[in-house]
Amino acid sequence: MKLIKKVGSEKGSRALRRGVQLLFLIIICFIGFRFYRFTSQLNQGMLPLVDRPAGVEAFLPISALVSLKYFALTGIINDVHPAGLVLFLIICATAFIVRKGFCAWVCPIGLFSEFLSKIHYLIFKHGYRLPRRLDTILRAGKYCLALFFVWAIFFNMPLRAVKEFIYSPYNILADIKMLRFFTEISMPALFVILGLILLSVLVRNFWCRYLCPYGAILGVLSFLSLGRIKFNSSRCVNCGKCEKICPGQISIRQGKSSFSLECNACLQCVNVCPEEGALKYSFFKNRFSMGSVGVAICFLAMFSLGIAAAKITGHWENRVSKKAYLYYMMTQGMMDKTGFNMEKMIRTERRKKGR
Repeated sequence: MKLIKKVGSEKGSRALRRGVQLLFLIIICFIGFRFYRFTSQLNQGMLPLVDRPAGVEAFLPISALVSLKYFALTGIINDVHPAGLVLFLIICATAFIVRKGFCAWVCPIGLFSEFLSKIHYLIFKHGYRLPRRLDTILRAGKYCLALFFVWAIFFNMPLRAVKEFIYSPYNILADIKMLRFFTEISMPALFVILGLILLSVLVRNFWCRYLCPYGAILGVLSFLSLGRIKFNSSRCVNCGKCEKICPGQISIRQGKSSFSLECNACLQCVNVCPEEGALKYSFFKNRFSMGSVGVAICFLAMFSLGIAAAKITGHWENRVSKKAYLYYMMTQGMMDKTGFNMEKMIRTERRKKGR
């Protein structure tokens, strides 16, 4: 009976996490579709009939870091990419409760990496891991990359440069340029992406484990997380299931899961463990524990409340008008000028205002 209950719990928890991942993926796809419509109409030299979805700014982490410094120095949330800063702060806040859970419960790249992991196990029946020393050296890469961005922005960028960057045409159009990177992808970029996909098939979670600077920042912040995987050696039967399924390749039975920067709170180790109480995700020195349902509610609540607060306080939608987008795209050479006359449009608008 205990085993049946455990198996059911494992399947239910896996389905719940996959459901949360798919929910966020659907939201991201909807945002992407609306943003594509918005930019397509701009490309045609017309004012978009659809509004720009603010959620697209989640894919501008560098802009968010610059906005964070501007906010720290001035107390002002800039009106170019306010949602980017809000989402960045929400994601960082989750690390103080559910560690790097964003990577396992929300991030679409994390979901794609899990799909590639299934292909990995079709090729390598028992999985393949890089030698420990090489793995350690490569893992340092994402932390060095994250450190570079933090150093360049927070320690080597004066306030004047920060403000100039935020209100520059480059930053204003950063989301459109990001979209064009994929819709008009160059051959070198395509080969790099295909190479990363191949490496992620051969080496499990290659991008997330070795290259993602966002994950590195969350990993460092998660060191201060209230929640941790607690291992009770007296209840462990040394079956090794927890370490085999762990995407972070953590030595759980050696008690390293509590402070590992690679733990993403996916709770797969907890759910696969056959012994009750051997592993659990707990808070405040085991006084309170939380399962997959609690983690799911935590993410949904933090994103919902954070975005709602930003909308209520007016820090969600940016204040760059559609006409301004049209103007910047033309002056930056990012649109087809055929049949479009910006000067004529401006004169027309001035005449309307003069009436």
